[in-house]
Amino acid sequence: MAGILALGWSLNAPAQIDPYKRELIQLGYNQPLQGKAPIAAYGFYYLNKPEFFRTNLTLRLAVAPVYLDGELGIAQALGEHTDAGLGLFGGGFAESYSEIRGGQWLRGESFTGHGGGVSASVYHLFNPGRQIPLYGVLRAVARGAVYDQDSETAANFRLPDNVTSFDFRAGVRLGGNEPLILPPLAMELSAWYEAQLRTQEQDYGFNGDRQLESASHRFWGRAMLTYTLPRLKHRFALSLTSGVSLHADRFSAYRLGGMLPLSSEFPLALPGYYYQELSAQSFTLFGGNYTLPLDEGQRWSLNIMGASAYVNYLPGLEEPRHWNSGVSGGVVYRSPSDSWQLLVAYGYGLGAQRSGGHGAHTIGALVQFDLGGTRQRLLNPGENPNRSRGLGRLLQIFR
Repeated sequence: MAGILALGWSLNAPAQIDPYKRELIQLGYNQPLQGKAPIAAYGFYYLNKPEFFRTNLTLRLAVAPVYLDGELGIAQALGEHTDAGLGLFGGGFAESYSEIRGGQWLRGESFTGHGGGVSASVYHLFNPGRQIPLYGVLRAVARGAVYDQDSETAANFRLPDNVTSFDFRAGVRLGGNEPLILPPLAMELSAWYEAQLRTQEQDYGFNGDRQLESASHRFWGRAMLTYTLPRLKHRFALSLTSGVSLHADRFSAYRLGGMLPLSSEFPLALPGYYYQELSAQSFTLFGGNYTLPLDEGQRWSLNIMGASAYVNYLPGLEEPRHWNSGVSGGVVYRSPSDSWQLLVAYGYGLGAQRSGGHGAHTIGALVQFDLGGTRQRLLNPGENPNRSRGLGRLLQIFR
């Protein structure tokens, strides 16, 4: 595969129909300072438009290079407190796979995938009138994928056959998090189950040395709190995410690494590591973030982040250590009108494997443009971007 993308929050289980108008542009990029890795970048335009043609309809649209994801939300479709959503998604490079093993990007075992599909969701509010919403989510997705060799895929590496899969997710979420790189306020307690059912089980790779499972199951949960001190304007964020899986394969394993907070609804960030460097059957990830204003106008801030994960690896992709940790430090600039902000950061992966031993360095940048004056409230935006990889593919030509 030539790179990764991100689209923004596209596919995985929105927790509700977002009632606020939003128009955002989000950009993110990670660059390792040693070794070679797939392009780690996202870039997308996000629109959430309530009262789309009718008062009970909301259009959510996320657009990235060669990829599009959209959902039409229907308020009170199944009752006073039960909404529904119908989605359509697809584009180039959405199902691509990069093999990273022992800190090395193995391009001969990486390949391109394209795909798309449709989805149907149900969102039920359990506690009407409460300040922090408690939602239940049911979601069904039908998707198709076709695979093709990259220019450097090994000639004797057999790709998976084109495949159709059906994904089902159920979960409950109290609270949520807005689609901003540094939201000032958020909290979440959530628990999830997801099944990925394929129409066939198959072997692929070198003489069938790896397998695409016919059914994979994942269970995970997250606890998260973000708060900004009213007088000092110091911001801190703490999170704990843990997951286990049954019959995981390379496509359904949890993948940890990188500093791209909007690359997924549940980003598994480890500063200093390649994006999605570690493949896990199960994991527990602790993370913390602190933002300290540097001037009276709060235009410049210092941002410090740390994360540590205990990982049980997918067979065939083991690392010497179960514990992996990373730290980062950076500078945030916020425009006087608050219409855009920029974060530039350096990250160090303490346990990342590289040719010279353990330890890896990265730099990264995140940019956010708020085109519509998005209101910052305690709610979940609802989307997840890690499907489209088009921007990474386009950037690859400059490597």
